[in-house]
Amino acid sequence: MDLHARDVTQDVQELGSLLGEILAAQASTDALETVERLRTSAIAYRRGEAASREAVHRELDRLEADRQDVVARAFTTYFELINLAEERHRVREIREGSQRGMLSDSIEAAVSRLADADADPETVEQVLTDVLIQPTFTAHPTEARRKTVKAKLRSVADDLETLDEVRLTDREQRAVERDLHAEVTSLWQTPQVRRRRPEVTDEALNVQWYLENVLFDVISEVYDELERHLDEQFDADVDVPKLYEFRSWAGSDRDGNPYVTPEITEETLERQRETVLPMYRNELKALSGVLSQDASQIDPGSAFEDRLAADRERLPGVASGAEARYPEEPYRQKLKLMRERVLRVGDVRQGGYRDADELATDLRVIADSLRANDAADVAETQVDPLVRKVETFGFAMASLDVRDHQEQHTTAVSEALARESIDYAEMDEDERTEVLTEAILQDDAVVDVEDRADLGDTASRVLRRFEKLADWQREFGVDAIDTYAVSMAEEPSHVLEVLFLADQAGIVDLPGYCGLDVVPLLETEYALSGARRIMGTLFENEAYSQALEARGNLQEIMLGYSDSNKENGYLAANWSLHRNQKRLAEITDDYDVEMRLFHGRGGSISRGGGPMNDAMLALPRETVSGQIKFTEQGEAISEKYANDDIAERNLEQMANAQIRARYEALQEGAETIPDEWLDALDIASDAARAEYQDLLETEGFVQYFEQATPITVIEDLNLGSRPASRSEERSVEDLRAIPWVFSWTQSRCIITGWYSLASGLQHYLDEGGDVETLTEMYREWPFFRTVLDNASQALARTDVEIASEYADLADDDLRERIFPRIREEYEAAVDLVCEITGRDSLLTREWLEENLQRRNPYVDPLNLLQVRLLGEADLSPQQERTLRLTVQGIAAGMKNTG
Repeated sequence: MDLHARDVTQDVQELGSLLGEILAAQASTDALETVERLRTSAIAYRRGEAASREAVHRELDRLEADRQDVVARAFTTYFELINLAEERHRVREIREGSQRGMLSDSIEAAVSRLADADADPETVEQVLTDVLIQPTFTAHPTEARRKTVKAKLRSVADDLETLDEVRLTDREQRAVERDLHAEVTSLWQTPQVRRRRPEVTDEALNVQWYLENVLFDVISEVYDELERHLDEQFDADVDVPKLYEFRSWAGSDRDGNPYVTPEITEETLERQRETVLPMYRNELKALSGVLSQDASQIDPGSAFEDRLAADRERLPGVASGAEARYPEEPYRQKLKLMRERVLRVGDVRQGGYRDADELATDLRVIADSLRANDAADVAETQVDPLVRKVETFGFAMASLDVRDHQEQHTTAVSEALARESIDYAEMDEDERTEVLTEAILQDDAVVDVEDRADLGDTASRVLRRFEKLADWQREFGVDAIDTYAVSMAEEPSHVLEVLFLADQAGIVDLPGYCGLDVVPLLETEYALSGARRIMGTLFENEAYSQALEARGNLQEIMLGYSDSNKENGYLAANWSLHRNQKRLAEITDDYDVEMRLFHGRGGSISRGGGPMNDAMLALPRETVSGQIKFTEQGEAISEKYANDDIAERNLEQMANAQIRARYEALQEGAETIPDEWLDALDIASDAARAEYQDLLETEGFVQYFEQATPITVIEDLNLGSRPASRSEERSVEDLRAIPWVFSWTQSRCIITGWYSLASGLQHYLDEGGDVETLTEMYREWPFFRTVLDNASQALARTDVEIASEYADLADDDLRERIFPRIREEYEAAVDLVCEITGRDSLLTREWLEENLQRRNPYVDPLNLLQVRLLGEADLSPQQERTLRLTVQGIAAGMKNTG
């Protein structure tokens, strides 16, 4: 059976032709011919049919400002449309692979793997009980597209789906094609570049869209798939607990973003609750249309009758109306009362559900009653999916994490205690720890968080946040906002300061109650290498150990991939993170504490990105407790969660990896890595770190970075609400990781994903190592394989010829000192990676190679146009807009920003 009517080639060709028609109509035939000459010249060079890019350069040299804008718009729009064609192709492959049972990293594959390993139902249930997957959406500014543009593209995607999956009459086909033409015309006429910086509310709404419009419906499909395959593979029933929980930083991440105020956080909490509750009421209303059973034909059971009676007593007026409307229909009566109880959540009226667990319990009782009356299929298809939604989204939709930099808390604590004649600022680390511990353990508050008179702006803002945090937990429930991440945590006191402030605000009452998980974010080499010092001190601390016990003895620890990479380089950062994850597992094991690692991954390879399934399976086995948390941000959110099929596929891949990894951890324990391999990476990473840091410390490097990349344009792009730098200074250390990676990606010189990899590995070889050992490591060790495969992608996306055009923008002396060094490292990395992996090509996936071949000729003109505009001393306002548009277009073409 053919599931689809089209293929990616047809989609690409027809969308390209449609765009050409619209370009000619909206601009001119001459403009279309200009774009065509650029396109065909770029293709000719890439195919080896032209000796140089001279034809492309000549065409660009002739362009006036108006035509530059048209060219930038044409290629940018092309990439937006082609990305949709490739998204549609992904959906085809998912559907066809599912139909043939050939998705190797699906839920079906994970269950089959357990069955093939002769896992008994009890063990499978234990594995599932341990698993909890927490994708955490952030508002980090790496999404270059405007919300308006994304909405239009989703309409185009819907039209492509209809043409591909629906059997249409000729008239219906013409109607869809007409709609498609209209949407692309509207897209062409819509400004691509934001004219104002997004506000925090915009970012929170963006995250909420994916939760509300995709994940809310998809999640129950994932559970249904898992339960179906468990039933097929195992004779005994296997209970499936909650496996997913979505969290968000949008509206609550204060680190470096002065616009995230308590008002914004409260608005986010309120809006998310006001969104999810009506969704439950709609689902209950639809369920009422199904559960019309006659009381004379069934026995609802005592558990159901008891809960119905309790609701009747709780809401007598509503109950009377329900009985009159639905006589002898007990399920409908109950559902009417449940809808009313959902309506009253957060209301001044009594009778609302206290929490989502109450609602889920009511639904389970209905499902049990149906099963007892031989209606299991009704329970499975109608009630169980809603139970899963309530378990997953609760009344918060996505629980919020608060985050701020440790310096903010230290300042607040210092100033607040100074009013009590305690000179915290002058204390050493041991003294600070002692003072904080005593203050947390004593019954009376030391500081009044509501009294902020005579405090500086920072201290006042932090104390007010903790006061409001207590209010939010009372209003929205503890689960709605119960995690506080401490950026740049490098000392035990940085964690205890947050616990102290929470205690003073009434969020903590030890022993016995702690309403907050305090999560240290370890991102510098000093913090990572000092993990035992930090965490061991906390675990032995009397106050912190009580707080930990109150939170179920579970410690969440966040790892910062982005800043670690920016500080140490790709290889050294990855090895340090991997090695220190193992150390953290040893530390938590020594103290009998359960650990949940929170991986602060970005979308790009340079910031911890890459295929999620591979990354999860490459984690050290001793760190696989079953619970895992990771950030999802920027364009990666749209790529993973904008389409239902792709979102479901991503969730399945996460479950596949986590189920497999947890089973292996339970059965086999920590893997034994040969000392020879560990020594190899110790030697290589030390040399790689030295080479990377030496590059960054080269005199004039920051100036070269400013001249040879579009960093100054990116800083003004209005990508997100958060400033691009932490201060007004220009330094690599001060610059945020996202614009750092974004700038190198734009210039097609992605040093953040491979620089010093070759130097490190070559140093290992020079010290007596051999390629055979590295090849064995690649073949047998998932961690090393993932490191090289991800670096291969970054190398494949790098184009040294294009990068040299950007390098020419730099002062001659800077260019000659820095760019040849980068080129040499690139060439060495390509050679070494291919030698170690035994491949002729950098890329492991054929589709990715085809993808790059399809895209590169179209990205090249945008890069070369951008170089021209960057090299101009004075740009007109129109050229300034065009320059920003080239950034947008290259990001779309590379399918990556920061």
